[in-house]
Amino acid sequence: MLHLVLIAPEIPHNAGAAGRLALATGSRLHLVKPLGFSLDDKHVRRTGLDYWKDVDLQVWDDFSELRQAAYPSARFWFLSTKAGRAHWDAEFSDGDYLVFGCESRGLPEAMVREAGMHGLRIPMAEASTRSLNLSTAIAITLYEAVRQTGTL
Repeated sequence: MLHLVLIAPEIPHNAGAAGRLALATGSRLHLVKPLGFSLDDKHVRRTGLDYWKDVDLQVWDDFSELRQAAYPSARFWFLSTKAGRAHWDAEFSDGDYLVFGCESRGLPEAMVREAGMHGLRIPMAEASTRSLNLSTAIAITLYEAVRQTGTL
């Protein structure tokens, strides 16, 4: 099973889309507080449609709590436009955690720096845009991990 981690997500639509992606791929969705919305929010449920109740969801008070619970066997990959390595150059394994930051700020730069080779970016044309929509970035990375691990 792959794991999707959203740290401090702000937009319910993106969390709902991530939940739908998690369900479609047999992955677990981890939401790390603070959340910019209520999980009862109609927008989260609407984006997840009637599937939201079936999403394998865990909510954490902070990232260190999640990391400690997954330690030592789990590998974490940190997605950021500030990372140097392309997501398709990673060698994903079943059980990996794909970590994404909030929509307005992304992951803290220190976290990406500390990740080293586990910091990943989705390549984009230089002058095109500063970032992709969070749910789009999740889909791109998750399906590359699914392709490599054969988890479907």
